[in-house]
Amino acid sequence: MPLAKLLNLKILRLVVALLLPGTLSGAILSENFFNPAISKAQPAPAAKQDPSTAMTVRSDVQEADANTGIVTARGNVQINYPARNLQATAAQAQYFSRERRIILSGNVFILQEGSSIRGETVTYLIDEGRFIALPAGGQQVESIYIVPDDGTETKNAAVEPFNPKPAFKNPFSAPAAP
Repeated sequence: MPLAKLLNLKILRLVVALLLPGTLSGAILSENFFNPAISKAQPAPAAKQDPSTAMTVRSDVQEADANTGIVTARGNVQINYPARNLQATAAQAQYFSRERRIILSGNVFILQEGSSIRGETVTYLIDEGRFIALPAGGQQVESIYIVPDDGTETKNAAVEPFNPKPAFKNPFSAPAAP
């Protein structure tokens, strides 16, 4: 391949890599992106989105289909969703805007409020706040949950282990003299 053509290809890849994620994230936030009924000739209304409700998706490649409302991200996918205090990594992610669900696949790791889940495929149902995780063949899903203390006094099992034998008690009266 001639050097000029190779340089043009590298520059094109760099431009796409720098511009595409920003373009897609802007398109995801725009309410017109997933509504094909709105004419493309009409100017988009000013976005009234709160930045804390935005879901940021970073990946090597992203595709968005305005007709189906599906955004697909492939390669080194990273998701940050501050509104749900959620961070995730995967090989691929698909966001189904109409069903409000995300399907992550390929070495999925999700961290939410200190708890985590790891599996091969994880579906996140946004409105329900529910995860459905499936393992890779012959393996298991792993979850680590942070269980908050509800503030009530509970015995620490490590302090005094259960002993089924009764303890000897001191007698109430002094023993009789012989």
